[in-house]
Amino acid sequence: MTRYPKQTIIALVLFSLLSAGGCTRHEVAIAPVEIKPIHITIDVNVKVDKALDDFFGDLDENLAE
Repeated sequence: MTRYPKQTIIALVLFSLLSAGGCTRHEVAIAPVEIKPIHITIDVNVKVDKALDDFFGDLDENLAE
C-alpha cells in the first residue's frame, strides 16, 4: 500500500472543500437605474456683447462726439 505524505492529504482535502464551495448558487439583484436630467447653462452674453460692440462701435463713437 502506498503512503501519501501528510501535506498531500491536506492539500487534497482543502482542494475538495474549495471545489465544493463553487457549487453553491449565487443570485444578483438588479436594481432599476434612475436617470436624472442634466441641466447645462451656457453663457454666450460675452460673445454677443463683443460682437454688438464691434458692429455698432462706429455709431457709438459718432453719438459720443
